[in-house]
Amino acid sequence: MINQVINIDPEILGGTPVFFGTRVPIKNLFDYLETGDNIEVFLEDFEGVSKSQVISVLEMSQKLIETSSNILNENFA
Repeated sequence: MINQVINIDPEILGGTPVFFGTRVPIKNLFDYLETGDNIEVFLEDFEGVSKSQVISVLEMSQKLIETSSNILNENFA
């Protein structure tokens, strides 16, 4: 069974990516981190989101950034 982390559904917040099983936008996590809050503060404010979901989103984001960087570097080489 695959653990779903992100849900994009036009019926939930107009298709804004949210943590699966919640109405909490993924963007909220990055907003918290950007202002200097840590993951625990985010989890306290959004109890429906699990720590494993947060870690998965951060890992996915890292992979996307690494892949994008590789693609950009290839285009400038």
